[in-house]
Amino acid sequence: MRYAQLVVGPAGSGKSTYCSTIVKHASDAKRIVEVVNLDPAAEHFDYEPLVDIRELIHLDDAMEDDELQFGPNGGLVFCVETLLENCDWLEEQLGDVDDDYLLFDCPGQIELYTHLPVMRKLVDLLQKWNFRICVVFMVDSQFMIDGAKFLSGTMAALSVMVNLELPHVNILTKMDLLSKSARRQIDDYLDPDPHVLLADMRNAKSKWHEKYAKLTEAIGEVIENFSLVRFYPLNIKDEESVENIMLTIDNIIQYGEDADVNVRDFDEPDPEDDNCD
Repeated sequence: MRYAQLVVGPAGSGKSTYCSTIVKHASDAKRIVEVVNLDPAAEHFDYEPLVDIRELIHLDDAMEDDELQFGPNGGLVFCVETLLENCDWLEEQLGDVDDDYLLFDCPGQIELYTHLPVMRKLVDLLQKWNFRICVVFMVDSQFMIDGAKFLSGTMAALSVMVNLELPHVNILTKMDLLSKSARRQIDDYLDPDPHVLLADMRNAKSKWHEKYAKLTEAIGEVIENFSLVRFYPLNIKDEESVENIMLTIDNIIQYGEDADVNVRDFDEPDPEDDNCD
């Protein structure tokens, strides 16, 4: 069995920083975790990727081609589709190592995970190659400190969960950058109660919320009925916070449960040694 985290989320949510943090944390714990870069537009990250999609195709290749002439969004989709068309290349790059643990650092285009089929096809390939996968959906906590934005982020997370149909962990990143008041405010949203979110938006008393109050309430009912979305806070400067995230994901993908139990052999005691003279 092989293990993987599919690290997804909007641009700027801290996916690459998360990957480099997990690699360092694993190294300190004497574990080997490798990263696969699937972002063809990546310019810099603090880890050495095991596999890099840019060796196959770069976003600039799709945007600067005289025939294709894609924009940034279309180019990203084209690059991921090209990766799927060259799945033999990806399989060869990944190798076939039992019990390996990989982080797939994915592009920051949310459409790839919410309704386009490309990432679902990638997931199907990884499962075919004997990977147990957990989707790690990341959202910048700085953009989730009021009811309306949190409701939007919750719906995005729910959409990804429904589209990919995999074990799922939602993470609020950059908690270390929040002020004390913002941290206290976001604590109410970690296990989102639609009634609390709706009450906050009603208290805002904006004309937009008044006009679309029924729509907002309907969205709140969807979240409540599914009861699937929960967020975990992540502070990369806090080792306990990082360890809690890793432990949660390891339990989900059952990491290490297939490992052989180490048994220590003991010599049977000699009964004569117990006799007193």
